[in-house]
Amino acid sequence: MAIDLARIERCAPAPVIHRYAAEDTILYALSLGLGDDPADTRQLPFVYEADLRALPTMALVLGDAGFWLQNPEAGIDWPRVLYGQVSVDWHDTVPVQGEVVGTTHVDGVVDRGQGRSALLHLRREVTHQANGQWLCTVKSTYVCRSAGVAAGPAKPRGPVESTPSRPPDVSVLRRSLPQAALLYRLTGDRNPLHVDPEVARSAGFERPILHGLCSFGIAGLALLRALCADQVHRARHMSARFTAPVYPGETLLTEIWRDAVGCAEFRCSVPERGRVVLSNGRFEYA
Repeated sequence: MAIDLARIERCAPAPVIHRYAAEDTILYALSLGLGDDPADTRQLPFVYEADLRALPTMALVLGDAGFWLQNPEAGIDWPRVLYGQVSVDWHDTVPVQGEVVGTTHVDGVVDRGQGRSALLHLRREVTHQANGQWLCTVKSTYVCRSAGVAAGPAKPRGPVESTPSRPPDVSVLRRSLPQAALLYRLTGDRNPLHVDPEVARSAGFERPILHGLCSFGIAGLALLRALCADQVHRARHMSARFTAPVYPGETLLTEIWRDAVGCAEFRCSVPERGRVVLSNGRFEYA
């Protein structure tokens, strides 16, 4: 199904006022697998209200309009839509609870050629409702598979950065929960691709896949601990390209290379299948 920018722009959601509580902050952390080790007191600040902190990557679910691309008026074959890449820039520390406004912008479509994918670029700006101050900016690229119609040679996706040839400075293993997709969808992304086996098979997967942003959040856990000593206010930027799906229950290996001061590159893979699932990762921190 060809993708029509004008139709998508007409369906773009109105600004979303999102009020969330401490329980939502805890649910987000639990969906990433925190709390799996009751003896690990370093996890408690993210899952226990006594000294609760919000994970920086929770910004990705704040002010989100949900899976609005499922609207038939958008003209998108939504079961064949996947995350291509995402970036988040933090301008303030994510509060444990509060009220924010998320404004979604359609930044454009790239038609990569007949029979190939089309790329949909979206941007969401999140501000504090009380004073209008900027909290974060989330940029997302969706891959609309087989939606390209343009004649001529396929357009490239853009430059692909190479992974450092030296061994990583830090490697972190974390197993995703078997029920991770069922938990993560409660944070806002109700795409049935992540819960309904029939929808997953129709999209070409053997079973429901994990939300890409859940995998991204799990990588964020590794980066926050390895580079920021779990100090949430130090996160500044995180971005990555999605290269393969993750199935709930699989293990994620996050490999981290320190670059310049305050910068690192990272990559995530699933050792069970030998597949890289997040590439071109970059993390910037104070």
